[in-house]
Amino acid sequence: MLYIFDLGNVIVDIDFNRVLGAWSDFSRVPLATLKQSFAMSETFHQHERGEISDEEFAERFCHEMDLSLSYEQFAHGWQAVFVAIRPEVTDIMNKLRKQGHRVVVLSNTNRLHTTFWPDEYPEVNAAADHVYLSQEMGMRKPEARIYQAVLQAEGYSAADAVFFDDNADNIEGANQLGITSILVTGKETIPNYFAKQLC
Repeated sequence: MLYIFDLGNVIVDIDFNRVLGAWSDFSRVPLATLKQSFAMSETFHQHERGEISDEEFAERFCHEMDLSLSYEQFAHGWQAVFVAIRPEVTDIMNKLRKQGHRVVVLSNTNRLHTTFWPDEYPEVNAAADHVYLSQEMGMRKPEARIYQAVLQAEGYSAADAVFFDDNADNIEGANQLGITSILVTGKETIPNYFAKQLC
């Protein structure tokens, strides 16, 4: 089987409130105001596809949120999103690989984040056979083509794949291709799913 794991809030806990908190400290804009103006806009999507640079993303995102930050301040806040690894998930990934399954990560991410998390959480790369990143692939979830690209690269059919993600749209996109897809709603979702399989 091919097991496909999302990164954020699946393998690593993330919290965008930490980003907004850092930006609020730097800019003196109230946190409540930033929460109202923060949105995953097309600028965000373009950055995840690698269509715009980190610097252009920072400039455009600050403009959209009416924020006055230096690039360094923006980047510092942007990388504050990461909270901690979920060791129970990397343990399961390692067990699956020992059983002969193929285990990969498929993440909507961006260059600014990938300059941070691989060094901060080396357990992720160590537990995966391959890591697929949206900005390197030029596409993002829930676009059908990104799932198809992973299946083709790995040599598996949709019927032989299981996908874990915390975003309902991403789950729906994979479901439409016939991939068994599990919505991760908390830290217990993945351990509970594998409780019987890995006994």
